[in-house]
Amino acid sequence: MSSHPVIQVSHLEKTYPESEIPAVRGLSFNVMAGEIYGLLGPNGAGKTTTFSILCGLLGFDAGTVKVAGFDVEKDLKKIKPLIGVVPQDLALYPKLNAFENLRFFGNFYGMSGQDLDYKIKEALNRFGLRNAAERQVNTYSGGMKRRLNIIAGILHSPSILFLDEPTAAVDVQSRASILDELKEMNRQGTTIIYTSHLMGEAEKFCTQVAIVDIGRKVAEGTPTELLEAHPHCNSLEGVFIHLTGKNLRD
Repeated sequence: MSSHPVIQVSHLEKTYPESEIPAVRGLSFNVMAGEIYGLLGPNGAGKTTTFSILCGLLGFDAGTVKVAGFDVEKDLKKIKPLIGVVPQDLALYPKLNAFENLRFFGNFYGMSGQDLDYKIKEALNRFGLRNAAERQVNTYSGGMKRRLNIIAGILHSPSILFLDEPTAAVDVQSRASILDELKEMNRQGTTIIYTSHLMGEAEKFCTQVAIVDIGRKVAEGTPTELLEAHPHCNSLEGVFIHLTGKNLRD
């Protein structure tokens, strides 16, 4: 793991026009190269807003955001080739098969020809989808769709990968396969920024965690450090509930 940050967020502020309450208020954090950084929080904590800002999909009101050393507001064209984004909602064409979907996304990234076809076949094989490559995506199970959704975001071998609930609503086997592949990508040098509501998964998967609530960071550290700082809690989920409360969020 490197000692230099690839994500730098400083005093970030964002309020949506239709709201008087800030979605993000004074949020600051750094993600070091080679980390698996978990941005965790309850519904409405500001995670998705922060993700959207980091990916250049949403503007902000104040603060600074740098990705790979580039300013998100000024240098977005330089940032886009370096990042991969896997949204929680499936970004797939249901009436196309896996190959057709991935060729479309590969072309979008500027890839083509035999090199693209090789990468598609290699990725489908790694994620256990080779035998279903010619089937329409609307015939896939939830776990298969989720795996294909991840391939679409990593086909161009990004150095920084944003994952929003990558294992949401999938079976145990698909979850294990997805996490194994993501860990291997991380071992090969990909920095990962990740959100999830699955605290047990985050505790095992992340090397560093920030817990956010109401747009603010309330804790940060390795899962072990957070547990040591709250000795009355026996899991990251316990720490999470202790810091964010038990009130239901919509």
